[in-house]
Amino acid sequence: MEPECRVLSIQSHVVRGYVGNKAATFPLQVLGFEVDTVNSVQFSNHTGYAHWKGQVLNSDELHELYEGLKLNKVNRYDYVLTGYTRDTSFLAMVVDIVQELKQQNPNLVYVCDPVMGDKWNGEGSMYVPKDLLPVYRDKVVPVADIITPNQFEAELLTGRKIYTEKDALEVMDVLHAMGPETVVITSSDLQAPLGNDYLIALGSHRKTKADGTKITQRIRVESPKVDAVFVGTGDLFAAMLLAWTHKHPNNLKVACEKTVSAMQHVLQRTIKSAKVQAGEGNKPNSAQLELRMVQSKKDIENPEIIVKATVL
Repeated sequence: MEPECRVLSIQSHVVRGYVGNKAATFPLQVLGFEVDTVNSVQFSNHTGYAHWKGQVLNSDELHELYEGLKLNKVNRYDYVLTGYTRDTSFLAMVVDIVQELKQQNPNLVYVCDPVMGDKWNGEGSMYVPKDLLPVYRDKVVPVADIITPNQFEAELLTGRKIYTEKDALEVMDVLHAMGPETVVITSSDLQAPLGNDYLIALGSHRKTKADGTKITQRIRVESPKVDAVFVGTGDLFAAMLLAWTHKHPNNLKVACEKTVSAMQHVLQRTIKSAKVQAGEGNKPNSAQLELRMVQSKKDIENPEIIVKATVL
């Protein structure tokens, strides 16, 4: 058995359903990681439902929790994982904590999903306050090791538009230059070679060899589009990518194939089950579309590869 690998995951918590820490913890535990969770919010359910209630953790409260860990000398981590955040001071505090943890353990890997917005019908819009962009761009991304932006977020962070795969590869190079050695653009509106029913994700892993030369591995993953709006998929994706890049540190191709394949298994199971619950001809609602996480345990643990990546 390999020595224990510990993840500090600072994300949302919901009582019901699977987003944030609820979407990340189970997969990481199943894949053998110790997961310590800080719940940045505690809501009854995700905000896609008609109603939601709950509390938000502020940056002082985050600091206090971290101080508790520090006083007990249990603030040594192998990974930090963060996702959706709405508050600039909270995000700045996360950066402080990551920097301190990297002093404790220089090999710590920070996996950051820079959640800011998305594109609908080709039009991008931000669903977090605009003042988060400079914090992500100037403070967070420089300390991150693995980032998982969607196309819109990659464009925001670099100030460049992506129209072609070549544009996307250049944007990933700009992102590497900002800090992270692994960049995965998790979804894009690029034309997939396999056709319109497929979604393109792109990955780039830049390693610096002992002699200082840089080698970059780039891949393209085409996965079948699933016709539904899921919540928590990005959180699940980042968690599984963390796990599979840990298990295949120099093979982004295999790590992405396993991540995206597991993702497909979960989404297919979810949509199938949601349709049954909704009944013939009805559109499934938010509660019915909650990810079938527990039911997918075997697929998460050992995903059958149903999506292949192409080395570019």
